[in-house]
Parts: sequence; structure tokens; C-alpha cells
Amino acid sequence: MEEKIATIKDWLGTGSINIFGLPMSGKDTVGIRLAETLGARFLSSGIIIRAMEQSQNKHYTDGGDLAPTDVFYQWVLPYFNREDLEDSALVLSSVGRWSGEEDAVIDSADAGGHPIKAVILLNISEADVMVRWEAVRDAGARESGQETTKREDDKKRSVFEKRITEFNEKTIPVLKHYQQLGMLIPVQADMSRDEVFSLIIDKLYDFVLRHRAPQQD
Repeated sequence: MEEKIATIKDWLGTGSINIFGLPMSGKDTVGIRLAETLGARFLSSGIIIRAMEQSQNKHYTDGGDLAPTDVFYQWVLPYFNREDLEDSALVLSSVGRWSGEEDAVIDSADAGGHPIKAVILLNISEADVMVRWEAVRDAGARESGQETTKREDDKKRSVFEKRITEFNEKTIPVLKHYQQLGMLIPVQADMSRDEVFSLIIDKLYDFVLRHRAPQQD
């Protein structure tokens, strides 16, 4: 695996890899590990937006909706031009989830010296992500020592289901666009974390071999 990782790092340079998937598909978990492995920096649009919402007392995403495009542009896109990221490769978690945002992401990444070089889609069924969500919810309830009322459960479930709907309606067209550009790498994600990560490295390596510039004699 070390040879594959070295090849991927050399090809990536200061470019970006963008990771997408349904909520609870493991985007941040995989993204953080991939960034550490490649010596890259990890950026999650969800984490950035939630932090900004908290600092500015805004509530765009509380109901499971995606942040409005103008807010995404204002809060997230400037990260591509940050001086502290200038010499680093980037691993992105769902940066540009709303159809139409992908072109602005591509342009901003290019302008900041972090061109989008590959897009990973973590494939997992809606049934499986619901199982994962229920496991996390139940674990949280046990740790708090409090019983959750059915009404609260229904509210939380509705928010999570709205996030799934947002992905299907707004993000799937983004992924189709990246597919048309020849950048999309589907990865089956209903396995252990180690198995998913190993598969990502294998698929990225194969992608690099197909797309990197030929060696000059």
C-alpha cells in the first residue's frame, strides 16, 4: 500500500479530493484518515457551516436543509485561498452539495491552487444509513442516561430523513456532473472502516494510473 500512497501523493500535489455520500456514510471519518495518510488538510463544508451558524446565531441547517448557496459561497469557498493551506493538498468532505455549486467549487479550487482532481462517492443504501443513525441515536440516549420521548425521536428522524432527501434531490445532480467530467470514483461503503479505506486507496491508485500525465523520456 505504501507504493500506492506515494503514487497518489505525487499525482495529487496541492490538489483536492472531494468526498460525497449519504449522511452517516462515513465521509468525515474516511476524509480525516485519507488526509492524514496523504499529508493533506481536511475540510468539511458541514463542519465549517455548523461552526459559522453557531458563531453568528444562524439556523440554516437545523431542519436538515442544506445551507443556501450564497451562504455556502460566503463561508466555505474562501478556504481555497487561505494562506495557511497554500502549500497543502486538500481532502474535502462534501464541498458543494447543491446542484449548480460544483462549477463554483471547481473554479475556486483552481484559483486557489487546489484543483479538484478526483471525487469519491461512498455508496451505501438508505436502509443501511438509517441503521447507523439509529445506532448512534440509541448510544447517545444511553450515555445521557435519559429516555427520549417518541415526539423527540420523530423530530430527529424527520431531520435525518430530510438530509437524505436533500442528498437525493440536490447532490445527485452534482455527482452526475462530476461523472460527466470523468472525475467520479464510486466506492462501496457498507463494509468495515479498514475495508472501505483500503478500497479507496486501490481505486484512487487505479484512477491515477489512468489519468496522470505520461512520463517524459
